[in-house]
Amino acid sequence: MNPQVSAISERLAAVRQRLAAAARLAGRDPASVRLLPVTKFQPPEKVAALLEIGENAFAENRVQDLVERATAWPQAEWHLIGPLQSNKAKAAAEHAAWIHSLDSVELCQRLGRLAAAAGRRPKVLVQVNGTGEASKSGCRPEELAEVLAAAAAEPALELKGLMTMGAVDASDEDTRAAFAKLRILRDQHAGVYPGLTELSMGMSGDFELAIAEGATLVRVGSSILGDRT
Repeated sequence: MNPQVSAISERLAAVRQRLAAAARLAGRDPASVRLLPVTKFQPPEKVAALLEIGENAFAENRVQDLVERATAWPQAEWHLIGPLQSNKAKAAAEHAAWIHSLDSVELCQRLGRLAAAAGRRPKVLVQVNGTGEASKSGCRPEELAEVLAAAAAEPALELKGLMTMGAVDASDEDTRAAFAKLRILRDQHAGVYPGLTELSMGMSGDFELAIAEGATLVRVGSSILGDRT
């Protein structure tokens, strides 16, 4: 095993240990939380290293990067976690297995049409901006019902859950509150949408707080892959 693969394997194991400990502390089965390595802006050899040690699902922030890597490594499951613009919806529909960032009725409808035309059915999550930060994407909590209805109405989309991001430089208490808000929103709408089971929240700096509040998908990049070099 070359040094880079070995280093990534060690960091990955350490993150998995932290994930398991956080889940047990919350009274949860560690298997109920899926770790999603974020490969955005990382060199291709680090993606290859992850594949070599048995990982097969990765997240990218930009559609063009996801398309390039999904083409290079079609055996992997590719998640789009960054904002999705309408003009990139076709490429996302054709290459992403999961899209975490639906945030409007119009985007749901456009993606649904394009996925149907491509003969695909990506799994999708609605992104909620629960912190009110102008710099963050996502629908407002009061818009969620309308966006969920639009996503559920598209046969070519498989509605799976919700996604959010914690506030920058927030206290642990405020971060947990933001994650708890997403869980409450999910629970409020799950009666209408039984498939609404996933909570994509938590990154390198706060994934343990997210697990405490019910995260089922945590998106971790630098803690696994190191600096983007």
